[in-house]
Amino acid sequence: MAKHTAEKQWQRLCAGVLGAALLVGAPSLAAQAVYRVVDEQGRVTFTDNPARGGEAVELAPLPGVSSSSPAYEPSGKPAPGPPFMPYDRFTIAYPAHQARLNSAATAVEIDLSPALRDDHQLRLRLNGEINQSAMHSEAFWMANLPAGVHQLQAELLDAQGRVRHQTPMVRFHVAP
Repeated sequence: MAKHTAEKQWQRLCAGVLGAALLVGAPSLAAQAVYRVVDEQGRVTFTDNPARGGEAVELAPLPGVSSSSPAYEPSGKPAPGPPFMPYDRFTIAYPAHQARLNSAATAVEIDLSPALRDDHQLRLRLNGEINQSAMHSEAFWMANLPAGVHQLQAELLDAQGRVRHQTPMVRFHVAP
């Protein structure tokens, strides 16, 4: 049953594509017959060559599309896009500002409210350089941090990859 349904869907797709190609590429050929041929392995092909055998397929006419488009009237205003919804809270929850870490590896947790939208991502900057690529996550892991004082900041990126928000800078110290 599934094979029969899949074959019917394939037939409709092929017939539609072939019909569109005939109508667009060579309108004079649109009236020619199309034949459905099944080989020994059960593969279906479509041809315009009756010598290959097969059964004639009747193609339904494709709907017409007007070549004219409505007149464009500039309004002087940019087209409105979806509004950017700011977050009420966007901070680094861990490590805390002025924290002293005894390890060269640490988790980074972002406090974000409301929850991170599906089309937004976060990334980390350590000492001004991108440290973590953008991810749809509010938790990160940093490893192999050298001893010393570091500055950490998270950035919120929109669907186009533009930075829309930055957290306040967090300074922390990694012990030797």
